[in-house]
Amino acid sequence: MWALGQRVLDLLYPPRCPGCETRGEGVGFCPRCAAEAPPVRSPMCSACGVPFAGAGADHLCSRCLTRRPQFDMARSCAVYRSTGDTGSTLAAALHRYKYHRDVTLAPVLGDLLAERCPLPPQYDLVLPVPLHLSRLRWRGFNQSLLLARPLARRFGLPLDPFVLLRTRATRPQVHLDETDRRRNITGAFAVRDRGAVRGRRILLVDDVYTTGATVDECARTLRRAGARHIDVLVLARAVLQ
Repeated sequence: MWALGQRVLDLLYPPRCPGCETRGEGVGFCPRCAAEAPPVRSPMCSACGVPFAGAGADHLCSRCLTRRPQFDMARSCAVYRSTGDTGSTLAAALHRYKYHRDVTLAPVLGDLLAERCPLPPQYDLVLPVPLHLSRLRWRGFNQSLLLARPLARRFGLPLDPFVLLRTRATRPQVHLDETDRRRNITGAFAVRDRGAVRGRRILLVDDVYTTGATVDECARTLRRAGARHIDVLVLARAVLQ
């Protein structure tokens, strides 16, 4: 019955690719747009996951050698160039999702994160990066939470959006350099229940990794609360130019 209803809806409202918005046969990115959002492959930084050009083994990047992240490992499901990459279909979809509050993209992007997850799903708890209440009221949803739900459901992992809190409103990070991003986000998070994270393996989920300042500050807060292991999973890795 559900399948019949879905076919009727597809006839009435043909699904469109969230990247180029052309009509397709099913919900999700069309083959061309999916090819424009390739997964991150080795060689990459063994800590933050930034991809390297050429061939070779994974190793620490210069940034992580200079300043080791508070998380154990960060990995992303796709990569795009963050400067002048207006043609990136994934970047365009994420921009509509976050800044134009297009919540209809959440199922497609969440499924993409779950399908391409490069980490073994061996965690005690999945935590989305939280929004401050003022930003949550403006957007109407936490984009990281909606991305994390299909992943937690697929692998049977507990998801709790209330353990990690954003206690201070901050300026948007998008136009800040790395130094200002770290300064902007410092002290912006807290753990509501330290017992929920003490000694646990945590998977922290966010939408985009640019400099890593936000997830690093989240990981610092979780470390101080006693988390044993913290990995980060994001949908897209923005590679700076």
